Amino acid sequence: MGLGALPDYPWDLMTPYRERADAHPGGVVDLSIGSPVDPTPELIRDALAAATDAHAYPTTVGTPALRQAIVDWYARRRGVPGLTVAQVLPTIGSKELVALLPFLLGLGEGDVVVHPRAAYPTYEIGAVFAGATSFASDHPAEWPEATRLVWLNSPGNPDGRVLGVAELRAARARARELGAWIVADECYAELGWEGGWADAPVPSLLDPRVTDGDLDRTLAIYSLSKQSNLAGYRAAFVAGCSDSIARLTTARKHAGLMLPAPLQAAMTVALGDDAHVRAQKARYRARREVLKPALEAAGFRIDHSEAGLYLWATEGRDAWESIGRLADLGIVAGPGHFYGVHFPEHVRLSLTATDDRVASAADRLRAARG
Repeated sequence: MGLGALPDYPWDLMTPYRERADAHPGGVVDLSIGSPVDPTPELIRDALAAATDAHAYPTTVGTPALRQAIVDWYARRRGVPGLTVAQVLPTIGSKELVALLPFLLGLGEGDVVVHPRAAYPTYEIGAVFAGATSFASDHPAEWPEATRLVWLNSPGNPDGRVLGVAELRAARARARELGAWIVADECYAELGWEGGWADAPVPSLLDPRVTDGDLDRTLAIYSLSKQSNLAGYRAAFVAGCSDSIARLTTARKHAGLMLPAPLQAAMTVALGDDAHVRAQKARYRARREVLKPALEAAGFRIDHSEAGLYLWATEGRDAWESIGRLADLGIVAGPGHFYGVHFPEHVRLSLTATDDRVASAADRLRAARG
């Protein structure tokens, strides 16, 4: 079955609102896409520079040093001890893996891919690529018998929702009943803000409290784009079920999907250093503490958003109206319509703008309240 028609790229619909925001006399504050603005840490750039004599083809599975760094990182940062290098695989960013995973796992017509109700659009696009059907649901009891792949996203994009151990266990138990793969997109796991996640780590789907040590058909994806400001490096990885990792590795070898050798060296260094992650989290926390109360003062309610890189906000009217109001203040956000049909009155605002731009947005929001 060939690739069918794809939907238009949704962010193209933002062009007129960006033009309105650009016209603001104070300049635009872009809180839409979530692309990091802070410098890539020097120790990572130094590692990249030192590895530029990369005359040989890189390996798809990654260097031994990188694979061990991923294993060590899971044990140290995610509460997942005992992984082996056969259970991890570097990828060229996380988006390409999300988009290709249903196809690489052999899904096709008649198969269902479950994803969250408030969802990163690429989960659905991945189902389209494979000729499968997507199904938006946060409740395991609703998942149909034809489900072959379940996506979880914790902390969530766009809503910042965190799934606790009990919720992860329930989702995984239902996936096992269905004979489905279950995959967690955990790219924002280092960014917990409120409630139990202000101090405690966000749990991984691979956590032994969730899996009881059995990782069959269970995978987790992580990216260094946010925690390490490596979006331009396309540095990510997948870990979990060894049989699934082997299947993905074989397919990626045939397709030539391999992370460039200098980037593998940079990733290895990034994964071994926690100090720069703490520093970046502090930057995002400070921006969040400026932006969140300003949005609330301007009449927005913040839902979930207890972790992650975004504020999920609503003022009780259609998201496009809110996007227009924000554009007139010179602020660019993302409409809830881009994240499924279930949240037409929400907008997503990113914390990825410089301190002065976030402060400017907050000033405009406070001035516009009422």
